[in-house]
Amino acid sequence: MGPSGSGKTTLLNIISTLDKPDSGRVIICNADLTDRDERELARFRLRNIGVVFQFHNLIPELTALDNIALPLIIKGETVEESGRKALKLLGWLGLKHRVHHKPHQLSGGERQRVAIARAIITKPKILVCDEPTGNLDYKSKKKS
Repeated sequence: MGPSGSGKTTLLNIISTLDKPDSGRVIICNADLTDRDERELARFRLRNIGVVFQFHNLIPELTALDNIALPLIIKGETVEESGRKALKLLGWLGLKHRVHHKPHQLSGGERQRVAIARAIITKPKILVCDEPTGNLDYKSKKKS
């Protein structure tokens, strides 16, 4: 917590390996990530870190189901199995009726729940959240 501009998002981006620090080292899960290239960092994130962005970062051309399933597909699971797991998460989050909707067809809270589902579907060791409940209504915040 802190005022706007105090570096909260920057810190979360460094922890999630999306940004590199100006100095020092980044060690997560006993792995020194400081000098790794982008490809290595992406592999590390896929296996270890889920990220819930402040502004969703959903892929506009994909449906809610596909946005959630994508990390599993990239990880090597079948499209069918990834879709089954994504559908289960959509149901748990009260979004089963929005499976085939694209991000622009979803409310801000629905987009945020899809982003949360995308971040947790791979069961990451670390979940990094930048204001994950900012767009949710009170009832949804309690469930998250």
